[in-house]
Amino acid sequence: MEWSRLRLANESWLRPWEPSAPVAWSVRHTPAAYRAMRRSVLRRARAGTSMPFAVRVEGRLAGQVTVDNIVRGALRSGSLGYWVDRAVAGRGLASLAVALVCDHAFGPGGLHRLQADIRPENRPSQALVERLGFAREGLLRRYLDIDGDWRDHLSYALLAEDAPAGVLSTWLARGPGLHH
Repeated sequence: MEWSRLRLANESWLRPWEPSAPVAWSVRHTPAAYRAMRRSVLRRARAGTSMPFAVRVEGRLAGQVTVDNIVRGALRSGSLGYWVDRAVAGRGLASLAVALVCDHAFGPGGLHRLQADIRPENRPSQALVERLGFAREGLLRRYLDIDGDWRDHLSYALLAEDAPAGVLSTWLARGPGLHH
């Protein structure tokens, strides 16, 4: 299974940023685990609380972007999460994928706010959201149980009105070669 192979191959690349779990990485990324995760994600998508997207490069799976924990009503907000295969990192593909998902979330998805919470040690991820116009809003102390401990996170947010021409246009305006 493509997802399982990719996640297993990227363990050292992804583990520092992933939620803690009581089972080994290899158990969490079996084909059976993928099928269970997929059922859960599709159930949340049908309920309107998640927008999951696969990132494909040259026909193969290369990552994922998800808007999760969507709240409607007066808030109309969601939490942004993403990961890419180490083999495609640094080529601007994650930025492009996140920009496209943001535009979908603000357009057809009907959201007003996207929040990305990133560990202070994850400078590449911070740079990605900053390039796309996300503003840092603060420090969330010991916010999430990640990689075996409660970790601080920097909270970033982007509002629909922050990118009136679209987040993709912000990405494109940076010009070729500036998307790493």
